[in-house]
Amino acid sequence: MTTQKIVAPSAEGLAQSVLAAQKTGPKGGLPPVHLWNPPHCGDIDMRIARDGTWFYMGTPIGRPALVRLFSTILRRDGDDYVLVTPVEKVGITVDDAPFVAVDVDRDGDGLIFTTNVGDTVTAGPDNPIRVERDPQTGEPSPYVLVRANLEALIDRKSFYRLVDLGEHAEHAGEHWFGVRSRGAFFAIIPSAELG
Repeated sequence: MTTQKIVAPSAEGLAQSVLAAQKTGPKGGLPPVHLWNPPHCGDIDMRIARDGTWFYMGTPIGRPALVRLFSTILRRDGDDYVLVTPVEKVGITVDDAPFVAVDVDRDGDGLIFTTNVGDTVTAGPDNPIRVERDPQTGEPSPYVLVRANLEALIDRKSFYRLVDLGEHAEHAGEHWFGVRSRGAFFAIIPSAELG
């Protein structure tokens, strides 16, 4: 009879698995996490705070390269966030969105966002901007889709820049204030509420 040693998932083990996969996989780009279906190995004490800070066992991860590495293997399965390698999948906690859009620039008819982990994405039909409003305060929380069900919370300075670029337009039969990117209009707030 053989007994298999159960090993608890760790950040170090995940990092080693990703680095090994990068050496044998295609060069450049993001790992194909959508193709990986390893067994779920439980949850790991890793959390992404609303401000984009990654924590491991309650301590901020201070190495940007390590955060970037983990961000490349992040996937959303339904309502759950997981880190996925070819050999294991572990659950993590995400307070709001897994990324923060820390900058936005206009390039022609596109709005290009840069995230806290170095991703860039152009808002458009495939990468929409959406705004959630707090039901009590009305305060907006704007998001942009970065990749496969993973959004970035748009930081305050970038949101103010969007507001400066905004316009009023008809949307869903009403007059809205919003922004355009790659031919799509993204509603921010009903025009009537701007007074």
